[in-house]
Amino acid sequence: MRDLGAGFNYLIQGQRWVARHGKQYGFGLLPGLITLVLYAAALIALALYGEDFVSWATPFADHWTSPWQGLFRGLLTAVLFALALLLAVVTFTAVTLLVGQPFYESLSEKVDRDVSPDGTAPESGLPLWRELGISARDSLRIVVRALVWGVLLFALGFVPVVGQTVVPVVGFFVTGFFLTEELTAVALQRRRVELRARLTLLRSRKMLVWGFGTPLGLAFLVPVVAVFLMPGAVAGATLMARDLLGEETGEPHTDQRDRGDQGDQEDRELGATA
Repeated sequence: MRDLGAGFNYLIQGQRWVARHGKQYGFGLLPGLITLVLYAAALIALALYGEDFVSWATPFADHWTSPWQGLFRGLLTAVLFALALLLAVVTFTAVTLLVGQPFYESLSEKVDRDVSPDGTAPESGLPLWRELGISARDSLRIVVRALVWGVLLFALGFVPVVGQTVVPVVGFFVTGFFLTEELTAVALQRRRVELRARLTLLRSRKMLVWGFGTPLGLAFLVPVVAVFLMPGAVAGATLMARDLLGEETGEPHTDQRDRGDQGDQEDRELGATA
């Protein structure tokens, strides 16, 4: 159970880190805002034209009598929109990370340097286009896995009692696991940790992963909240990645600006004493 609390603590630490580094937080918001606009446009289009699409896709129901035709197509429209929402939640992080790869890569590196005892950060040594290709490939593989789980849980949702109690809880834990994988991938890919090894690593510390990803997944159900939490989530996932790999993590270093401010203050005090 200690790992469960530690995972949540990494989530909080990540948000605190970006709160202290306003510039990094501002840059980290851009990819989420872009993705949110794209997803919102797609969902609005589906809400407006989903019923027409279902009618076009079910010509065999054209001659059904009322109310069966309306009930059948209404149910299909609701299912289509629910699946679209599930897909949006599952893929939002992956798409945002892909859109904002350079932003989040830079943010993750700065977190590593800030907490590393020697002030350095691991580097993959790969060109940006290669990193983007690997990220896109791995994200697609994770999304497929998540969708398989999503379809299975959606089907189990029709089981009486279990579908309304156990299945939603399992769904949040599954979402939290895959969400954490996507976020820690930013730091772990720089360390040249392959997808299979990342999944094995995360499965070895499931409580830690759930403590981080499950509350974040609940928050991400509100897309606007997801945009504002995303930079801190990347920062927190970087801290957690260091824990998973057993890397030493120290207290955040005082940044150069703070050291300069302290130096100026000391000079003033010395001048006043003289």
